[in-house]
Amino acid sequence: MKRKVTLIVLDSVGIGALPDADKYDDAGADTLGHVINTCHPDLPNMMAMGLANIDGAAFPGAVKAPTASYGKLREQSPGKDTTTGHWEIAGACLSQPFPTFPDGFPRDFLDAFEAAVGRGTIGNKPASGTAIIEELGEEHLATGKLIVYTSADSVFQIAAIERIVPLPELYHDCEIAREMLKGPLEVGRVIARPFVGEHKGEFKRTGARRDFSAQPPVTMCDLIAATGRTVYGIGKIEDIFAHKGITKSNHAAGNPACIEAALSAQREDFDGLLFVNLVDTDMVYGHRRDVQGYADALAAFDARLPEFTAQLGPDDILILTADHGCDPTYKGTDHTREHIPLLIYGPSLKGGVDLHTLPTFADISATVLEAFGIENTISGTSFYKKII
Repeated sequence: MKRKVTLIVLDSVGIGALPDADKYDDAGADTLGHVINTCHPDLPNMMAMGLANIDGAAFPGAVKAPTASYGKLREQSPGKDTTTGHWEIAGACLSQPFPTFPDGFPRDFLDAFEAAVGRGTIGNKPASGTAIIEELGEEHLATGKLIVYTSADSVFQIAAIERIVPLPELYHDCEIAREMLKGPLEVGRVIARPFVGEHKGEFKRTGARRDFSAQPPVTMCDLIAATGRTVYGIGKIEDIFAHKGITKSNHAAGNPACIEAALSAQREDFDGLLFVNLVDTDMVYGHRRDVQGYADALAAFDARLPEFTAQLGPDDILILTADHGCDPTYKGTDHTREHIPLLIYGPSLKGGVDLHTLPTFADISATVLEAFGIENTISGTSFYKKII
């Protein structure tokens, strides 16, 4: 059977704190609940699918006959970052979290990195990306030193103005850092953060961000690709999986471009997985605590959702989910440890099946693999038979 599964990750759109959220200082976080109840975005299409019917949904909009099957999933892996969330969705659960560096990176590593790239560094602390370029952008202009920083996530980020550090050089510096960050320093991602501007108050990040992830273990992407099927990544998917198991990609930047790229890819004739990340809810609005912007981004996606469902073939499947939370009403600027929502729809699938709370994000990959008839031993339990 030829089939296309479109899996859309609405980045950071969590649906309530996990039972262990207190260990992450995230008790009470609820990205969807707080955004919807604060700004009341118009989400008729996701509501019709059953978004507000999900166990514990703390917002109005439940319907009597959801068109999709629905539920939420717990994260088995420790952490609350993009890499961990996406890898678990794809069937790879971590036993240990990626390391974080709340006091910055060790001086001996930075000395070695500076020698390897031929530039000094400034920063080396947890920071908001927009805040640190405001703080250090003029010093970077004056000295040519790279701005390096981290966050509550397991990341080593390098910010530089494109005319000072051309993109090929910045990407190469990230590749050097990726090779050097091994063992206890092996962060989940090294991220290139190019920006432009000449003076404080004018600095602005560009869309040329690149992520350099740690190498993932075997995931559903590898298993699907091994059968000769297509695994088509949209947005930063190829970076999150270090290109492993990805057979085709479109590195579009920002939700509008990624939505257009995904709709275009969905129209292509292939058998396999279309794996999409829509990053703006996280990067542009969640981390910046822009509640209205977050709500508007959800509404903008919801308005395009009928275009995705209209293009489904008789055996195709559409899955909507997230990878963690980033509650813009919560304290701080970092991700929040939350359940992720699940809506799964297809012309040949049942609607209205309540899947309740599933024990791991990896149940998504197990279900996708069963839908393709691929035997596997990766993490997760399929719910496919419940919805056909």
